[in-house]
Amino acid sequence: MRENNKKKVDVKKDILWRVYLCLIGMALFSVAILAKIFYIQNVQGNYWRSIADSLQTRYVSLDADRGTIYSEEGRMLSTSIPYFDIRIDFAADGLRDKQGKVFRENLDSLSLCLSQMFNDRSDAEYKSLLKEGYKSKDRYFLLKRDVPFNQYQAMRQFPMFRLGKNKGGMIAETKSKRINPFKLLANRTIGLARANSQSVGLERTYDEYLKGVTGKRLMRRIAGGTYVPVDGYDIEPENGRDVVTTIDVNMQDIVETALMNMMTQNEAEHGTCILMEVKTGKIKAIANLGKATDGSYWEDMNYALQVGEPGSVFKLATVISVLEDKFATMNTMVNMDGGKWKVGRRTVFDSEPHPGPQNVTVKHAFELSSNVGMAKLAVQFYSKQPNNFVSHLKKLKLDQITGIDLIGEGHPVIKNTNSRTWSNTTLPWMAFGYEVLVSPLQTCMLYNAVANNGKMMKPYLVNSIMEYGQVVKQFEPTVVLDSICSKSTLAQVRQMLAGVVTNGTAKKLQSQYYTFSGKTGTALVANGSRGYADKIYQASFAGYFPANDPQYTCVVVIKNKPHALRFYGASVAGPVFREVADRLFAMAIEKQSPMQATLQLDSTIAMKNGRGADWNTILSALQLPANTTPAKNSWVSANVDNSKVNFQTVAQPKGAVPDVTGMGLKDALYLLENAGLRVVIKGAGKVKTQSLPGGTKIGTEQTIVIELS
Repeated sequence: MRENNKKKVDVKKDILWRVYLCLIGMALFSVAILAKIFYIQNVQGNYWRSIADSLQTRYVSLDADRGTIYSEEGRMLSTSIPYFDIRIDFAADGLRDKQGKVFRENLDSLSLCLSQMFNDRSDAEYKSLLKEGYKSKDRYFLLKRDVPFNQYQAMRQFPMFRLGKNKGGMIAETKSKRINPFKLLANRTIGLARANSQSVGLERTYDEYLKGVTGKRLMRRIAGGTYVPVDGYDIEPENGRDVVTTIDVNMQDIVETALMNMMTQNEAEHGTCILMEVKTGKIKAIANLGKATDGSYWEDMNYALQVGEPGSVFKLATVISVLEDKFATMNTMVNMDGGKWKVGRRTVFDSEPHPGPQNVTVKHAFELSSNVGMAKLAVQFYSKQPNNFVSHLKKLKLDQITGIDLIGEGHPVIKNTNSRTWSNTTLPWMAFGYEVLVSPLQTCMLYNAVANNGKMMKPYLVNSIMEYGQVVKQFEPTVVLDSICSKSTLAQVRQMLAGVVTNGTAKKLQSQYYTFSGKTGTALVANGSRGYADKIYQASFAGYFPANDPQYTCVVVIKNKPHALRFYGASVAGPVFREVADRLFAMAIEKQSPMQATLQLDSTIAMKNGRGADWNTILSALQLPANTTPAKNSWVSANVDNSKVNFQTVAQPKGAVPDVTGMGLKDALYLLENAGLRVVIKGAGKVKTQSLPGGTKIGTEQTIVIELS
């Protein structure tokens, strides 16, 4: 019995010992786990967090290179230029190898180069900045933002950076900036692509072609929340296509300058000038100037597309309607009543009184721009059926937008008897360009149709879409109406438009060298709640030239300042038209001047030294007179002597520095690099100086600096 109890006690002790041993083991294991957690979090925390970060990836968009907008003759009107954000991978193998030997050996010279290029920090400050980045092992250290291409090219040759990405650590991120090289010229029409706001002009209208297809880049997150590119995982973007416009830069400059001169002289509020090619409808130039708060002028809005009361230039539509319905001819008599005629409670006034005979022909009333004459014609022939007059306006497409390839064209307003604001005075006021809203571009399209023997063309701004120099889409002239009126009506209105210049309101604008036809317009413009009290006038001139064989239609509309001393269409808008026509006529004369019978060479002509074979090709292609023919495999210098090209052989001995003075960059690089020299380039043009004179013996790994000008 006692032995049994003893055995039970021993078993119990054995069990308790085992339990205690397990508890002690569990406690020690728990302490070990807690210690490991503490070690991982506080000692190895940064390491494991960076590992976790490195496993986080994402795709970012890669913008395609936006296409370029060109003028018709191939000049860039809007293009993208590259800018670079320069970063450094301070964990690159080449920078960490051999305890940072590359970094230490290049630090001073790199700091000095950066300081001299950017001139924003001393070389000591750059040195301190680079040391800080190296110490932090930053894999995406930002050195400089928005570096232009020429500086980026130079930086690639800097100490350490010229070793490449893996050895030198340089990372260049490319981005584009959109610029208009000609700045003011057609700025609003061309527009500007904006990242964070709405684009305008051709940039917006043709954005589908210009923007290209966005690509993707895989980015890996590193310590500090920064993402770096993962090599080999890019989906390359597809570059945008180029747009070739109908705009001629020289004509645009003429139009812009003529409008600017008048706007400045008259302190006008805003204005537009449109130049259209008669037979095609191409817009060759379009200027839109608005006055800024500081008094300067800029292309702030496309006034050519905005609708407003056109004034007397609208009288062309009135006479076309009357003549087409055969209610009258240009020789039918109409009474101007001294330039004042009462209609109901309102009075129609001519801008100037008309002394002398009051009974004049429709043609002469048109030439004198008589509001009374036009109002009487409309009332006499259309008062019983006003919508017949409206139908003519609609046939002339004055109730529709032109359809030009620009977003934002204003919609015209042509009233009819069902309109809420129609009254017994609407019809006569419409006859001289009030109570209707049309844009200057619509006016231009109508006058262009008269110039084009009645055929109405759709105005357009783009010739073609190109990809890598090949046309992928071509835009052709579009006929809107084969004929706006009968041949009889057309012949009469053309005589009437010519008469405005020879015997009417534009008589002072005549030229002794060529003829042109057109119509002046002066419209009183309301100024908000102040109504017409401020006497703000809109001056217009619409016409085409030369009158006998029209090549261009031009419309000028200028809104004058309140109480302007000059405000008539003939004295404000007319001179702009005349200046444009004069300069284009002079250009046409210059193009027709005969070539000289024998080629004369200018002694100041720019000549570059180069290979004899290249010069032989040039002499043959351009038929240039030369004293001698250079040997094909020789290197020669060229100059002009007695109106002929003269050549001298430039010796290039082996083992010596080539003499590249006077050569173009391509030839100079070919000779110098083949001679085993490392070339540093400064400037652009042809070689002006070289740091190692020609004939100098070449040493090992020698560098030569060539300066171009």
